[in-house]
Amino acid sequence: MSKTTKKIFVLDTSVLLFDHNAINCFEDNDIVIPITVLEELDNFKIGNETKNFEARSVIRFLDKMSDQGGLNNWIPLGKNRGQMKIVMLTKALKIDAETIYGKNKNDHKIINVALGMQEEHPTATTTLVTKDINLRIKAKAIGLLAEDYLTGKVTNIKNISEGVVNLDDIDPTYIKNLYNQNKIDEDGILKEAKVNNGYYVLNKSSDSVLARYNGFTNQLERVEKSYAYGIKPKNAEQTFALNALLDPDIKLIALQGVAGTGKTLLALAAALEQKNNFEQIILSRPIIPLSNRDIGFLPGGADEKISPYMQPLWDNLKFIKSQYRENERKRKALDDMEASGFLSLTALAFIRGRSLSNVIFIIDEAQNLTPHEIKTIITRAGEGTKIIFTGDIHQIDTPYMDEQSNGLSYLIDKLQGQNLFAHIKLEKGERSALANLANELL
Repeated sequence: MSKTTKKIFVLDTSVLLFDHNAINCFEDNDIVIPITVLEELDNFKIGNETKNFEARSVIRFLDKMSDQGGLNNWIPLGKNRGQMKIVMLTKALKIDAETIYGKNKNDHKIINVALGMQEEHPTATTTLVTKDINLRIKAKAIGLLAEDYLTGKVTNIKNISEGVVNLDDIDPTYIKNLYNQNKIDEDGILKEAKVNNGYYVLNKSSDSVLARYNGFTNQLERVEKSYAYGIKPKNAEQTFALNALLDPDIKLIALQGVAGTGKTLLALAAALEQKNNFEQIILSRPIIPLSNRDIGFLPGGADEKISPYMQPLWDNLKFIKSQYRENERKRKALDDMEASGFLSLTALAFIRGRSLSNVIFIIDEAQNLTPHEIKTIITRAGEGTKIIFTGDIHQIDTPYMDEQSNGLSYLIDKLQGQNLFAHIKLEKGERSALANLANELL
């Protein structure tokens, strides 16, 4: 290499499956793809899950780059970018990961490529980039720099972790005026806590009022308790959640909270309450393979295969149904919506390529989505569509994400304060005293 001031980043397969555009996200530094990564991408190219789409996108990108010459030579990535090449290790190393950790494992071959680049370019800084924590540890244990893929990772987790803001010592006259007039000028009450579509509890001694800040009008609006299809909020946070869910001007909502706080139930109840405003209600959640086995091993057709994963959504629907007797009008309406397909459960893989107009779309367990998957879903939204993401950023079931790199955290961090977006964190569990005890102590 002619330039020794640049860094060399060696990318693991997990990075490219997380973000197919990762190769272009390292500014003017140089990128190395171990040939072992190509072999692994080949194994992921067939299928309808997000990782399969990502693998195919990377393969197409590399094929396009190959038009500029052999991929085993440095190829420029474009203006203000570095270079890239695919590397196959052919020489003995001073430090050999396969000798230390064992042969015939792809992770060790990938580490060796990074070690080889480090030996070949001693004046450059070589770093292995991987979403695999254990691979990072192994690399660091033998003196190789290794780091997580940082693009899309939330740096200020405080913005995600904070929920409803409680403000004490508010002028009681202000609280009284807001309560009586329903909306008044913000007048500096919120100070640094002010955020568009933010929710607040204003307190002074025994007086309090629930409020939402409207950035359009620079006013605080009183939030009243609303009911949705037989479901009533049990605390201030749930009251705020229903306020956002039922507001036609808020098109994108993130409900965050631990198990039992009512996220999915409130979202579904609000969707049913607004059924006349939409052409369809779609419920979905990421499919996390059972025991690392793909859903293809399950018997039956597509609906039968996804049914076990969707059962928690059906449980919430059954609970809403239980609020009504079998001969009541709303109970019959629910049965009709289910039978007609107006209320539909769909695997996220089937959403790709669709344009979703005039629907209300609820995505449960959104913390198991990547930032790219979140963006893909939102960009499906047509006119009149409302999208609701629910999840708990501390309960992630995929190995290559954490509370800072998952799609739900990314969504909240990037869109906080936007006119069309609202984020509510539900803190208090309402499922049962037993569930609350588990959340607090286990």
